[in-house]
Amino acid sequence: MAYRITLIPGDGTGPEITAATKRVIEATGVDLEWEVQHAGVDVLAEKGTPLPDEVLASIRRNKVALKGPITTPIGTGFRSVNVALRQALNLFACVRPCKSNPGVRSRYTDVDIVLVRENTEDLYAGVEFDAETPEAKKVIEMAPAGKIDPAAAISIKPISRAGSERIYRYAFEYARRHGRRKVTAVAKANIMKFTDGLFYRVGREVAKEYEGVIEYNEVLVDALCMQLVQRPENFDVLVLPNLYGDIVSDVCAGLVGGLGVAPGANIGTEAALFEPTHGSAPKYKGQNKVNPCAMILSGVLMLRHLGEEAAADRLEQAVAAVIREGKAVTYDMKEDRNDPTAVGTSEMADAIIEKLKQN
Repeated sequence: MAYRITLIPGDGTGPEITAATKRVIEATGVDLEWEVQHAGVDVLAEKGTPLPDEVLASIRRNKVALKGPITTPIGTGFRSVNVALRQALNLFACVRPCKSNPGVRSRYTDVDIVLVRENTEDLYAGVEFDAETPEAKKVIEMAPAGKIDPAAAISIKPISRAGSERIYRYAFEYARRHGRRKVTAVAKANIMKFTDGLFYRVGREVAKEYEGVIEYNEVLVDALCMQLVQRPENFDVLVLPNLYGDIVSDVCAGLVGGLGVAPGANIGTEAALFEPTHGSAPKYKGQNKVNPCAMILSGVLMLRHLGEEAAADRLEQAVAAVIREGKAVTYDMKEDRNDPTAVGTSEMADAIIEKLKQN
């Protein structure tokens, strides 16, 4: 069966990571047809937007997309293309597996956590008002007297019953399908009593439907961060609102060696988009230096989504074998980051392809 996939190279180091990933996935033998679309800072000047309409149209048409990293300016400029894609396509579930691999530099060897992050609500909904604007002043006037500085900027945090129920059901069903034992809900409901409180209340309601099948518990987000560092083996599937999920996913990636080996999937009812969790690292652009594993492993998730389990297994095993040997790996995976034996992005892809040929 042939699959038509929207391929978005991204910007910064994205195009070279994408090129390496494309070669590796093709080496699995799965019949793929790529429809290349461009988004990010490199198309902003030409199109007047970092996310042209044709990109969204392509994903809606093909239902599956693989995307390289895209630059998000800090503090100014356009909002995140990644967030815009998730909202426009209603990709409500962000799934980020974090699993220990022998050969990766890490203090931990037994991490196997899947993070399920609600992708469309919370502070990342982008409902913000700048300081001194009429909208900000109106919100401040609604607050108890003296509670908010009159010159404050305002960001609104929406958490809905429908959005929470949807992400909980996805997390529990994921756990059941993959033989997972426990779902842990993460929020800060002791302080955010209405928003995070609602998130927990919905979680308890959904959890009752899985009693005796999937264990359910709740951990406050600050306590979770401490416990992840102390005993990551205690956690299985984590389900979180958007902002906490973004932060904790980087913590979990750090437990297994960093963002260079952290894949990601964004799942909706009508489409799915797969991408590495790291940024575009523009300072390394064109240097053939960065680790391609996060995007290649995102390709593994894509293959599983397509039902190509055998190809996904072979590719995941090939990546693990190259990492375990520690020879044909990029500088970040060496004990000494200045190790002259480190290879480039393309060469690491070559090594993974060689392993595929041996399977």
